[in-house]
Amino acid sequence: MTTATDKLPPSDVEAEEAVIASLLVDEEAVGRVEGLVQPEDFYRDQNRWSYDAALALAARGEPVNQVTLAHELSRMGRLDDAGGLPYISRITTELPTPVGVEHYAGIVRRDAQWRRAIQAAMRLVQRAYQGGPDLTEALAAAGRELDGIADPAASGRELVSLAQVIDRWWERPGIYAAGRASIAVRSGLMAFDDLLGGIWPGELCVIAARTGRGKSLLLLNLARNAAVAQNLRVLVCSLEMSRDEWAVRALARETGIDSRRIFDSQLTELDERRLMHATGELHPLAVDLDDRAQQTVERVRRAVRAVRQKRGGCDLVLVDYLQLMRTSRRGENRTQEVGEISRGLKELARDFDVPVIAAAQLSRAADNRPNGELPKLSDLRESGSIEQDADKVVFLVRGEEVHRDRAGTALLVVAKNRNGPTGKCAVRMDPATALCADIDAPAEPAYEREPAPWAR
Repeated sequence: MTTATDKLPPSDVEAEEAVIASLLVDEEAVGRVEGLVQPEDFYRDQNRWSYDAALALAARGEPVNQVTLAHELSRMGRLDDAGGLPYISRITTELPTPVGVEHYAGIVRRDAQWRRAIQAAMRLVQRAYQGGPDLTEALAAAGRELDGIADPAASGRELVSLAQVIDRWWERPGIYAAGRASIAVRSGLMAFDDLLGGIWPGELCVIAARTGRGKSLLLLNLARNAAVAQNLRVLVCSLEMSRDEWAVRALARETGIDSRRIFDSQLTELDERRLMHATGELHPLAVDLDDRAQQTVERVRRAVRAVRQKRGGCDLVLVDYLQLMRTSRRGENRTQEVGEISRGLKELARDFDVPVIAAAQLSRAADNRPNGELPKLSDLRESGSIEQDADKVVFLVRGEEVHRDRAGTALLVVAKNRNGPTGKCAVRMDPATALCADIDAPAEPAYEREPAPWAR
């Protein structure tokens, strides 16, 4: 009679190899499967090592292909044991199609769950043979183990009392801990921070405006202020501006020199000295830029992991801007696609316990409104999910749109604040020098404009 122990554990080697091969030919595959399957889910050692190596490459922001995977396996001392280059070449050649990578990963995960169920059952059998008075506890332990197998995401997320959560909150890094000014990210704009209450880890803040109103400018200032004032490690995913544009505008913001003069190299000797000084000030800031034109939530996740590995952590993520992002399911209803993106950014904020600030575009309905009328939440382009997923929604309105005497300023309208009040405040804004500051802040060296009369 054949017993369960005489049989091989459930596994599908072809599905495992298909997952690895898919990662080598589709750059988006890592982001689609890393949450579905873990290295320990692979039955064959060579496949487990290869998947682990692919995740390590992706975490560093490096491409995953046959050459880099072989190099990483060699670095890990596993290339020969895995079968060397012939193994990598064979599984890539035999891959039916990379389109179904989630399907292959699902098979690997299912078989891994079956193997864990077998192991849990065998442990229960051994415990049952031992007998003893602790039957209730043994059954409860087996139940918890089976629950963890059925829902891996829930394992480790045990029920906790409110008192435990409060105690853990007090144990979080406090004011000035580890050289950082606060748990919440501050914008550096006093009136805005007083109104918004900062942006907390796990929160998604959306900053929305019409085209060309200064969303990127505001994000640049938020990144700069967080890095300077709070010593935060900032990731900027910019689909709107290139890394060179970010660099030039950052220099303009520090020096007060018109960014167009910097781009065109129309600089005086004094300008050059000021730019050299600003370069020294900006150089040590922990700000990393990802300016790939084709950006997805999965790629942002990979960039966050790369920053965490490079800097030892990531304290703030900025995305410019939300509607330029894409999903792996192109061709669907655009509103549904944007909804998937906004949910993905919110999940990213929760998973990494990091504040995420995403710029967003207002719909054309906002363009048809007369000057002086402030935007509404319904003006968010493809708005339903963005409004629902965001913890905070801020509208950016240029001062001259509200009143002709308000040029050189902007109005920040907090339309949604899950844990605080709504309202509005004025800031000083100069697109030429990329400066956004408090109305009463001292002027930069080359920025001597007086505050608008309405803001005094």
